[in-house]
Amino acid sequence: MDKRYSLLSLTTALISCVVLSACSGPTKQKPAELAPLVPSLGVKNVWKGAVGEVSFPLELKSSGSEIYLATTAGSVVSLDGESGAVRATGNAGAGISAAIGAGDGRVALTTVTGEVVVMQGGKSLWRQNLGAVAITPPLVAGGRVFVMTPDRTLSAFDGETGKRLWQQQRGADTLVLDRPGVLFPVGDTLVVGLGGRLVGLNPSNGSQKWDVPVALGRGTNEVERLVDVVSGISRRGASVCVRAYASAVACVDTGSGKSVWSKIANGFTGIGGGDTAVFGSESDGTLIAWSRKDGERLWQSDKFKWRELGTPVLLGSTLVVPDNAGLLHLLSAADGAIVGRLQLDGTPLAATPVLSGNTLVAVTQKGGVFAFRPE
Repeated sequence: MDKRYSLLSLTTALISCVVLSACSGPTKQKPAELAPLVPSLGVKNVWKGAVGEVSFPLELKSSGSEIYLATTAGSVVSLDGESGAVRATGNAGAGISAAIGAGDGRVALTTVTGEVVVMQGGKSLWRQNLGAVAITPPLVAGGRVFVMTPDRTLSAFDGETGKRLWQQQRGADTLVLDRPGVLFPVGDTLVVGLGGRLVGLNPSNGSQKWDVPVALGRGTNEVERLVDVVSGISRRGASVCVRAYASAVACVDTGSGKSVWSKIANGFTGIGGGDTAVFGSESDGTLIAWSRKDGERLWQSDKFKWRELGTPVLLGSTLVVPDNAGLLHLLSAADGAIVGRLQLDGTPLAATPVLSGNTLVAVTQKGGVFAFRPE
């Protein structure tokens, strides 16, 4: 991953904004050596496949028994989560910049040419020009498609026709992270990450319902004051837990629009979790479990120092943690004890693994698709 900051200029029809490109932290350190392991948890590879290179912000989507994914070249694929069989394929007609949104029988993605494309049954249903290249995967929900571009412009489109329903620019931050943001539904509320805040919006017109600070920017210049909520959230009902880049981990009650707790945390990737705990890693690879109720630290593990951990996924009572070497580490969610390790194709994951029933599906940057299931 790129360890440097760079400023990129993004020009839209009306607005210019500067984007900060930042990835995963401090000067390169030697990753911790992994001790020999005798697995205590039986997990088997139930199927695998290949789809093509994935080098953009992919968000795997599971809907029913289907898994939706896409490739850099523009291919869009839906797979049967149980067997890996291909159910439908299509092509966006251009390279993909962010994907994938799925719902209402449709999938949505954005292209390097600055368009949002919606497909159904493997065929293009409609496409609209955004005026900018989006890096946050679109959201498909409630018969609409929502898209956020890096200048914080939110657009809502009719899912069937592609008609633009509304467009608003929210916030005026000079610098934002050049990485996927947060955009998801909770009931009748559209929740979006804007800077260091979670904001609840009316999906019908974009008007604000509530605004909750997750972290505040501090420092003497714009780079030091930069704070942004990153993709990878844990939701249980109205409880939503998120990470603010290099600042904090927090849980918010989206029903009341109020903060439940916030803890200082110097991490860069999203968090996972369940009913009682949320999990994430610090910039140095320290893995931490926090109580979902009050944010108190439950346990931490230093066994993965500098291994560039990704967003954890909870599979029953097992925590699945990817690293930048393309390994999936299996831990007990109760105490962090290592119970297994899975090898893929040697390249980093292209997306956070997703669950389809009791099957865990992972996709690598090389395009390998691997499905695992507890024995």
